[in-house]
Amino acid sequence: MQKSVLNNLLIIAALLVCSLVHAQSNFTSKSIGVGVVVADMERSLNFYVNGIGMVKTGNFTINAEFGKRGGLTGGEAVEVNILKLENGPEGTDWKLMSFGKKASHPKSKFIQDDTGPQYITIQVKSLKPIIERLKEQKVAFLGSTPTPLTKDKHFVLVQDPDGTFVELIGPME
Repeated sequence: MQKSVLNNLLIIAALLVCSLVHAQSNFTSKSIGVGVVVADMERSLNFYVNGIGMVKTGNFTINAEFGKRGGLTGGEAVEVNILKLENGPEGTDWKLMSFGKKASHPKSKFIQDDTGPQYITIQVKSLKPIIERLKEQKVAFLGSTPTPLTKDKHFVLVQDPDGTFVELIGPME
């Protein structure tokens, strides 16, 4: 009796693993592209490229007709700038677009202040050059950051010009 129960559990576990593997096989990329609507494109590009250190890898335009037909913009054209941590096929696309409008909701002070995507986490090789660039841009550091996480890693928290929290994690040097 014990042996049949064990066999049944092994069969169920194998079926679960196979279904998880099958579900994952439906994707053609390992990363998710993230579209972010910003109030001021130049200010946001400056923050992410010159402050954080991302690279601009391209851009494209969603024309008015496609925007309406696809249900994206309701008929407004918009230019999308693609940023990545490093220029390569595996990198996540951080796609910035702007309609020249400020947010209709207040800027969050903490991540619990609103719903939806509130923050991104970026693992870095060295925090020092990023901290220096952000200080030059007069970006406010939140909390008591940099905060030690382990012997070798620290945590830095800032907000982009539109209020998205950006966690930076890595060694100081």
